[in-house]
Amino acid sequence: MKKVLIACFVVALILTLNPVTSEAKTSTQPGGLPAFVVGCCWGLREGTEWNEGAGMHWREWVRIVPFVGAVIAVWDGVECYQGIKAHDWAKQNGADWY
Repeated sequence: MKKVLIACFVVALILTLNPVTSEAKTSTQPGGLPAFVVGCCWGLREGTEWNEGAGMHWREWVRIVPFVGAVIAVWDGVECYQGIKAHDWAKQNGADWY
């Protein structure tokens, strides 16, 4: 029961901070609770990019889920090994992401 409750809490948190529902880069306000949570969970780079209006890819959101996050981390590592650049991700996912 505790695992189900924790999973529901994590899903609610992710949906609350979902960048898909946020507005464009120019209208986001820096700081606040979302930036705090992003900074605590994903680090300084992600938190500061959140303040600049950059969204987070779904693979970055999934990193917070235990065990699944490890699989995503390996997947990200493989793509970095292949030479994927931030500009490639921006072309693929839109300029708001990177």
